[in-house]
Amino acid sequence: MDFTPAEEQAAARDLAGEIFGDLATPERLAAAGTGSDAELWKALCAAGLPGAVEEVGLLGLVLLLEEQGRVTAQVPFAASCVYGLLAVAAHGTEEQRERLLPGLRDGTAIATGAFPARGGVVAFTDGAQGGESTGAVPGAQAGAVPGAAAGARTGTMRGAAAGVPTAGRLTGVVPWVPWLRDATEVLVAVREPAPRAGHSLWRVRVADAETEPVELTAPWAAGRLVLDGTPGERIGGDGAYEDVLASARTAFAGLQAGVCAGSLARAVAYTNEREQFGRPLAAKQGVQLRAADAHMDTEAIRVTAYEAAWRHDAGLEYGTHALTAAWWASEGGMRVVHAGQHLHGGMGADLDHPVHRHFLWGRQLDAYLGCGSEVLQEMGDLIAGSTEEPERQPEQRQQQQEQQPEQQPEQQEGAA
Repeated sequence: MDFTPAEEQAAARDLAGEIFGDLATPERLAAAGTGSDAELWKALCAAGLPGAVEEVGLLGLVLLLEEQGRVTAQVPFAASCVYGLLAVAAHGTEEQRERLLPGLRDGTAIATGAFPARGGVVAFTDGAQGGESTGAVPGAQAGAVPGAAAGARTGTMRGAAAGVPTAGRLTGVVPWVPWLRDATEVLVAVREPAPRAGHSLWRVRVADAETEPVELTAPWAAGRLVLDGTPGERIGGDGAYEDVLASARTAFAGLQAGVCAGSLARAVAYTNEREQFGRPLAAKQGVQLRAADAHMDTEAIRVTAYEAAWRHDAGLEYGTHALTAAWWASEGGMRVVHAGQHLHGGMGADLDHPVHRHFLWGRQLDAYLGCGSEVLQEMGDLIAGSTEEPERQPEQRQQQQEQQPEQQPEQQEGAA
């Protein structure tokens, strides 16, 4: 396991750091309000960074998002890469990749995701409950086989979806979707009803749905998504939802690592400059201990995100590793942004101070895609499920051994 960035990953990270550092200044962020910075997004696309994510992988994306988080740049970079570019590249059909990826690469199309699935949206296809007729999305090929080409990277999540309808209609409401006001398409996670009780992914054009602006604590240009028989197309088959969710948790953990690093850097600069009784605040032991704890939490977020992303790119199972990164991003991230604000003293309570922006992003990322306790419960279920089968095997072998003596006389009689 080697987290050293490859030459291409390091070059993309350095370029992203330069662009974010030049354009995501506190003055420009304040002027943008709760919206996204269109000029910054154009600069990223002109540099080819969204399209480069296909080459540098999920680990490369985590490195880029760290640079974004350091300055809390207001662009839908993480969402469009995870819910658009990587999702379609991994789970789309060949026709979907040819049709959808060019726009996602050059930034003319922006994707976001209605994640995770919470049961608020239902999908109707031919023969499905509800009796709705299917509606084809313009350009979609009904009857194609999604998820058969690239597939998931987790091994167990690769799912053939032969016979699964690729077109349908969605109905339901998602209370808020980050960056929905910027997006041209949204990847909707649908919880399927019993007895199937799985999840499916549907791409919906934002222009076909009803949206309403929603203001969050973090400036993510969020919106309320209202679907009323809205046409959609299926992306991927069984396991696609779990893979995209794990990728998203890994990517947003990388974003949280950058947010925390930026918050801590501002706290260190402030406590070295601010003096009390003739000495800088950074010389106080209490300040040093608080900063050291924040540093350890930040490193834990970064390392766990790197490991999950590395395993994804290596084609290894990474479900529990993504949950580990998400837990650290939630629990550790919350501690770091609180420490960054507290170490600024009274200045940390100033809503216009740049460190307050890190605090808002950190708290929003803390609960996005599941808070710490939800992630722990999911991890427990995943671990218990993975150990259930080996525990059953000895019981099954014992039952087979008990049945064999009873079967042997019958078999001998039959043979005679």
